[in-house]
Amino acid sequence: MTTARTATPSTARAINDRLALDLLLRHGTLTATELHSLTGLSRPTVSDLLERLQRGGLVTLVGERGEQRRGPNARVYGLRYDRAQLAGIDVRTAGVTLAVADLAGRTLATAAVPVDPADPPADVAERVLRTLLDTAEQAGATRLHTVAVGAPGLVDPATGELNSARSLPRWHAELVTVLRAGLTGEVILENEVNLAGIAEHRIGAAVDRDTFVLLWLGHGVGAAVLLDGRLRRGFSGGTGEIAFLPVPGTNGLPSATACEGGFHSLAGSAAVCELARAHGLVPPVPPASGVSGAGEDDAAAAEAVVLAAVADEAAGGPFLDALAERVALGAAGVCVILDPGCLVLGGEIGRAGGSALADRVAARLAALSPLRTEVRAGAAGGGAVLSGAVLTASDAVCLDLFGDV
Repeated sequence: MTTARTATPSTARAINDRLALDLLLRHGTLTATELHSLTGLSRPTVSDLLERLQRGGLVTLVGERGEQRRGPNARVYGLRYDRAQLAGIDVRTAGVTLAVADLAGRTLATAAVPVDPADPPADVAERVLRTLLDTAEQAGATRLHTVAVGAPGLVDPATGELNSARSLPRWHAELVTVLRAGLTGEVILENEVNLAGIAEHRIGAAVDRDTFVLLWLGHGVGAAVLLDGRLRRGFSGGTGEIAFLPVPGTNGLPSATACEGGFHSLAGSAAVCELARAHGLVPPVPPASGVSGAGEDDAAAAEAVVLAAVADEAAGGPFLDALAERVALGAAGVCVILDPGCLVLGGEIGRAGGSALADRVAARLAALSPLRTEVRAGAAGGGAVLSGAVLTASDAVCLDLFGDV
């Protein structure tokens, strides 16, 4: 049971209101009796705050429940989910996917915008903006309160700008500029792996962990670091840029402008496909679409060959062993410094490997490091970045509407 803190009357009201709103957000609907039990607040205090929140347009009476279905104790209250709408955007080389959601982060409508590499950056950005506005209108949203965008690269904590140390399409940076100019609400830019880490923490494999590292294994490699329940970005936004980590087994060293020679060269999708061929496994060749990026093609091929290896361990076991050996090298570099206690394998390759790959990485990691580290397969699904974007936008909306106390 959660109890209120001692404070001045106005501050106490704000604390109690936020406590009740958070509980309604978590549980969906509650009676006054249930709020009394969950908060430890007196019944008159609960009654007062419910009246106050209804007047403020944040809470509404949604019905009654109980045997007699009448009287104050039977009334059921819920948030006004239509009070604000929000959106999340997942930016990839080949295009974007987006979702419009309500205050609780429940999806109202989705859309995808494929991108041809030959398209002018400004045209791509404008097309994404138009699609977002059309999707919001379809969902009944007249205004998007907050939009969270997940993109590859470093997001400067001081400026909120995208600074990439790798070669990425020019339209990525153009998109954020166009969105901020074309929308009246807030636009939050975040590294896409960080958003996937948020999703794993809130709805995925690490819901029971406040400290863990998400190791992203896809076209590229990266990491999201959550310590004591907080996402850590670092001084320049570069926490988790593990692609640049020097590791044994590559043909060189990474540089300030290219991650080739770093961990990326061992565990990125192109390297995983090459490793599969060396073990007699043939990654599928994705059909030419005319718009897909090489990174997405490589990631899809790597995902498919890892899935095939997991399905037939007699043939694929040696390949999975070798892949786990590589992944453990990068994981060890993270774990001996941060000691997170839990490592989640995400991205296309991490998800495809499931527990078969996670268990192998755990065994190899235990031989490399004296620090006990549990290794789990990601559970937030293929839409982890988009889910993390929606959750981030929802948090920002709740902070604005509910207040920070």
